Amino acid sequence: MREKLLSLVLDALYAGALRKLVLSKSEDSAVTRTVCRLCSHKGEPILAMETLLTDGKALHKNVKPEDAEAELSALLPAYMQVNLVTSLGNAEYRRNKKGHEVLLGEKELARALASATPSFADALSESLDKSKNYILSGNEPFLICLGISDKNGRVHDKRQAKFRQINRFLEHVRDIEPHLPKDGTLLIYDLCCGKSYLSFAVYHYFTVLRGRKVEMLGMDLKADCMAFCADAAKKLGFDGMRFETGDIRKISRERAPHLVLSLHACDIATDIVLHFAASVRAGVILSTPCCQHDMLGKINTPALRFVSDYPKLSGKLCEALTDALRLSRLRVHGYETAALELTDPDDTPKNTLLRAVLRGSFTEAQRKRAEEEYHAALRFVLGREAKDYPEEIL
Repeated sequence: MREKLLSLVLDALYAGALRKLVLSKSEDSAVTRTVCRLCSHKGEPILAMETLLTDGKALHKNVKPEDAEAELSALLPAYMQVNLVTSLGNAEYRRNKKGHEVLLGEKELARALASATPSFADALSESLDKSKNYILSGNEPFLICLGISDKNGRVHDKRQAKFRQINRFLEHVRDIEPHLPKDGTLLIYDLCCGKSYLSFAVYHYFTVLRGRKVEMLGMDLKADCMAFCADAAKKLGFDGMRFETGDIRKISRERAPHLVLSLHACDIATDIVLHFAASVRAGVILSTPCCQHDMLGKINTPALRFVSDYPKLSGKLCEALTDALRLSRLRVHGYETAALELTDPDDTPKNTLLRAVLRGSFTEAQRKRAEEEYHAALRFVLGREAKDYPEEIL
């Protein structure tokens, strides 16, 4: 099992997808944990290793990618838990005192890594150099217009978390950019967009930083938000943006957007977005769910009652089950899926990003297998036959 973990870590490292590797529950009483990150140092990729000791001290070591296998092979046996965080998904290794091992998330992450294009430059999550390399600097006109920065381009102290969130989201957009058309006008929808911070950021990214022509639709039920966003787009000269007040279930399905965005759409509103995007075969979907209340009270699995009987724990379980069912449903529609970390957990508790990329080829046999897996998951969670979840979206 440990060999599989090492292989997974190295694949993530060489694909440029490794974000963080946390080794904890050390068998050495003098060591608390070791944290490894893929970093840039003097323009070259390195694996930065920080070992925290119980006396409060820390040991640092920079390892070249070609030397990582030897270093990690010697390091892994000393820890009983390892969490691998990548831009393509996560995996977790655990070993108990009796030597029993388990590796969670291996197959899904291995599949994602197998199709990844190696790119250290795009995936470096940290830098050992003094300055943090954000995609945005803070002085962009749209950030000033939206109140993220002041008139001099300085990010307001109270908006630092939002600024980091926007930059991190643009990194996710950069990751999926190879899956978008290389030429022509990009059609992008931001559904349940609210104040549309991400709409403006993504529009700026493609039009200003990438020089692309973009047609973007933002839609929400809140008329005041849409009026504010339309006015901001006009002031900024973002001619390719339009905002509409309305129900996203009534959007015309004649055109398939290349990219569908949705940030913190509440409860089944996220399902409505995902259902629409999949039904029109959008090329890429990036969605961050919010408040998965619909599942509460619907779990009917005796094996999970030891969790669902406790309201606090049941809420966390509902979040995981709801998002897992969403990804499973998207796989039925022919998407490669991943559940990622949106930004630093300290910045927002609503931190799961669902990513779906339409597969180039998808056979009928693959579709049937995905459908069988999805319906089996529904039966397990709901304790009954169900065609879809939630049924309200149909």
